[in-house]
Amino acid sequence: MKVLQFICSTGFYGAERWVLALAKHLPRHVTSELVVTLEPGTEELELVKQFGAIGHTHAIPMKGRFDLSAVNKLAALIKAQDIDVIHTHGYKSDILGVMAAKKAGIPCVVTPHGFENAADLKLRLFIWIGCQSMRFADKVVPLSKQLMRDVEKYNVSKDRLAYIQNGVDLSEVEAVRLTKSGIKPQKKTIGFVGQMISRKNITAILDCFNDLYQKRQDIELVLLGDGEERPSLEEYSKTLASKDSIQFLGFRNDRLQLLRDFDLFVMTSTLEGIPRCLMEACAMEIPVSAYDIAGIDQLITHQESGLLAPLHDKEQLQKDWETLLNDSEYAATLAHNAKAFVEANFSAKRMADEYMVLFEELVKEKVDA
Repeated sequence: MKVLQFICSTGFYGAERWVLALAKHLPRHVTSELVVTLEPGTEELELVKQFGAIGHTHAIPMKGRFDLSAVNKLAALIKAQDIDVIHTHGYKSDILGVMAAKKAGIPCVVTPHGFENAADLKLRLFIWIGCQSMRFADKVVPLSKQLMRDVEKYNVSKDRLAYIQNGVDLSEVEAVRLTKSGIKPQKKTIGFVGQMISRKNITAILDCFNDLYQKRQDIELVLLGDGEERPSLEEYSKTLASKDSIQFLGFRNDRLQLLRDFDLFVMTSTLEGIPRCLMEACAMEIPVSAYDIAGIDQLITHQESGLLAPLHDKEQLQKDWETLLNDSEYAATLAHNAKAFVEANFSAKRMADEYMVLFEELVKEKVDA
């Protein structure tokens, strides 16, 4: 069987790492291939480099940010490579992928990784069209139960819906975790890993850190990742009293080594699927403080495997940060529990096995039709 993963990638974030984890853990008799759209600024994608060790990679040139001529190119690629199933990730790839699959006569599986609560009207319209395209996929497989409920709002028929719980390749995390030094640095590191986009609500992290910095200067904030909001966030950070203790490191190949040395992992998202970066923080045994929203609550149980504050309650969020930074024994207990939970429930191998069953069912249905 040949499975083609399709993503319109702009970086190397949760969705890209997820695609790698799935392809890596599919059975050996499956040939995994990857296709990305080639747009300005995406010529040297990390995903393409790393996927090359797993399977073949392809690129489809785009005349602009959205180019419908890519549908014919993608359909031709599907036929030329004798692809059995196409698996799409993201609004743009869902639109193009569903259309190309229909044209080529193969099943299409759509996996929503999260929905953007964008303010820009054009982007909101584009997202809406992407969500509507899901109704024409053979299967829509959200990453979380909350995403499952969100998808139902777009009138995707129940017979086209399937739920496969998210998974992550924990082997690379564990290898790095075991290299952690017992030496304690002078400053405690509060850290975030992820895209710098509106729903991540990173301004709340900056504000909370700045308020805490007024009380103590033995802390630093490290932010890993890139995105459209990074320039404005950096400018905002320069207005804060704590500016000299805030680092924007951008995308880093050594993110796991940096994550390993965090004393506290923080998230203030307003909307999530099941965040891969949070799963990695749990697997790395880093104490977690976050806002209590759907998706995050599937990974963290308040006062058992981390601390969850009500959404937008910055006062409680700061108290949680202080608790975890001051009480190292309590923080270590929560982190240990989080690690055990993620290892038991979110392995990439279990996820890949379930996708394999789905792929086989869809191909069989197509052959029998």
